[in-house]
Amino acid sequence: MNRRTFLLSAAILPLSFRLLAQKKLFSSEELTGHNSPVLFGKNHRLRKKAAEAFVEMQKSAEKEGIKLFSVSSYRSFDAQQNIWNNKYEKYLKTGLKPEEVIAKIIEYSAYPGASRHHWGTDLDVSDLNFLQPSDPLNPKHFKKGGVYENLYNWMSINAQKFDFYEVYTNETNRKGFNFEPWHYSYAGLSKPMLQAFLELDFKQHLSTKSIKGHQFIDQNFWNKYKKEYVLGINPALLP
Repeated sequence: MNRRTFLLSAAILPLSFRLLAQKKLFSSEELTGHNSPVLFGKNHRLRKKAAEAFVEMQKSAEKEGIKLFSVSSYRSFDAQQNIWNNKYEKYLKTGLKPEEVIAKIIEYSAYPGASRHHWGTDLDVSDLNFLQPSDPLNPKHFKKGGVYENLYNWMSINAQKFDFYEVYTNETNRKGFNFEPWHYSYAGLSKPMLQAFLELDFKQHLSTKSIKGHQFIDQNFWNKYKKEYVLGINPALLP
C-alpha cells in the first residue's frame, strides 16, 4: 500500500466507524420494546436525559401551581400487547369485524412493537392538584373547563423549553392517531430513535402470532401505518 492510499484509508475509516456506530446505536429489540433500556426516575421511567429534563420541567411547573405527574412512561412489548389484545377482545364482542376492530384500536393505541412508549422517551401527563378521574387520558379533561385545562395550557407554553413536544397534535391535516393532549416526547432522544425505527422492516419485526388479529395485517396495512401513524406526528419530532 503506498502512502497516498494509506492516508485515504485512514481518513475514511473513522467516518465508517461513526456511521456504523450510529446504525447500531439502537437495536431492533430495544426499538420494539423487547429489550428495556436503562431507565431513571421516580414515578416515571425514562432514559437518563429525558428523565432529568422531566424533573426540571416538574420543578418549573410546581412554581406555577402545576403538580406535573407521569401517568405512563416506558412500556414494554408485553405491556403494549396486553393493551392491544384486551381491546381486541372487547371490541370483537361488540360485533365489529376484525378489520374494524383493528381500526378502532389504532385510534389511540399503537400496534405492539410500534409504540413510542417502548423507547423511554415518551410519557403521558396529568396534574396531581386534582382528584384523578377514572379515565385521566381523555381529551375532555384537557379542554376548557376540564380538570387538566391549566396543565395543558402550561405545557403548550413551556414544554418545549425542556425539549418536550406534544406528539399527536390537534392539527386538522394530521393523520394517524387521534388527538392526545397528554402525550409528550423528549425530542433529543426520540428523533434519532424514530429515524432508526423507520429503517426496520415492519413486517419482519412486528409480525407476531401472539398479537390478536395479526392474521388480518398485510403489507398494505404496514405501508399506511408507517405513513400515517408513525409519521403522523408533530413536525418538530420528525428526524
